[in-house]
Amino acid sequence: MTHAPRPLAPSATKALFLDLLPDEYPLTDAPPFRKRQIAEWVFKKRAASFTDMSSLPAAWRADLDIRFTLRALELARSQGATDATRKFLWRLNDGALVESVLIPASPALYGETSDRLTLCISTQVGCAYGCRFCASGLDGFRRNLSPGEIVAQIMAAETASASRVNNLVFMGMGEPLANYDNLMRAIDIINAPWGLGIGARHITVSTSGLVPAILRLADDPRQIRLAISLHGATDEVRDRIMPINRKYPVADLMEACAQYRAKKHRVLTFEYILIDGINDDPAQARLLAEHARRLRAKVNLIPYNPVHGLRFRTPSDARMAAFAGVLEARRVPATVRREKGTGIDAACGQLRLKTIRAEEPKRRS
Repeated sequence: MTHAPRPLAPSATKALFLDLLPDEYPLTDAPPFRKRQIAEWVFKKRAASFTDMSSLPAAWRADLDIRFTLRALELARSQGATDATRKFLWRLNDGALVESVLIPASPALYGETSDRLTLCISTQVGCAYGCRFCASGLDGFRRNLSPGEIVAQIMAAETASASRVNNLVFMGMGEPLANYDNLMRAIDIINAPWGLGIGARHITVSTSGLVPAILRLADDPRQIRLAISLHGATDEVRDRIMPINRKYPVADLMEACAQYRAKKHRVLTFEYILIDGINDDPAQARLLAEHARRLRAKVNLIPYNPVHGLRFRTPSDARMAAFAGVLEARRVPATVRREKGTGIDAACGQLRLKTIRAEEPKRRS
């Protein structure tokens, strides 16, 4: 049985305050310090409502409360994995559902900084790009997230975990660069001292290969990191598993990456999910090494994470080691990333809203 999403009330009828920058706060003739006060209440003190903002005049609080909501989402479900990864299912004000994943560092296994706490964030409800191996696009695309809905995932995850997030990857549901303007406004809020104060170099945006958006990002002054979800070194392979490649083939994508690299002077990362019998042969490894060497990029190799309903398989350890060995022999910086959260469908390519659907009839009964 299919159930329509449950909208939240009454905030669904109000504008989302988190979408605004301080200069846009609707306070006529208010001095700048008042807007700084509001930003502090929102992002530092995490006020739950405008009535909590005791340093503001009562009339302003009442007016803001009538016109805006501070609530962008609510926690519908939280799941924890044995490796301490946590997956959050958020219900937005219109009833739509998205997921984000909180990933702690594991120094002994991964050599990561021990205090790093990464949040993998969604930027869209669903995904329109239909990568064959990925769960997020199986149910199609509904809409973009607003800037405030993106930012709210971080704030809510920090509240739910009682922890400070200090590293962000836009690799959740959706294609981030297809929601470019909202994404960049969200990043401005995330990065700003008056906002969440997370440094741009601790923010990574992933794309499946939107060439025009990569070129736009190359001219963007923001110093965020870029990861390319490559997953195939040739058009033949990418055409099979990534429909976007038919519009922006490998040669065009590599040229856009070269322009990005030349303008930004920042290291690119190629994300490469290894899928048994599809893209894990030595010939692909050699061509991947050529791309990476030409662009001085590093490579993250990711074993395929099983998705219910899809027939792809994870390669054997020996086959993955041989693939990595080809890159290492050509002096390409490469790591094999052992995914966290696979037991709760929170690993790369697994985000999908199947769990809430199974529970909908119970919740509505």
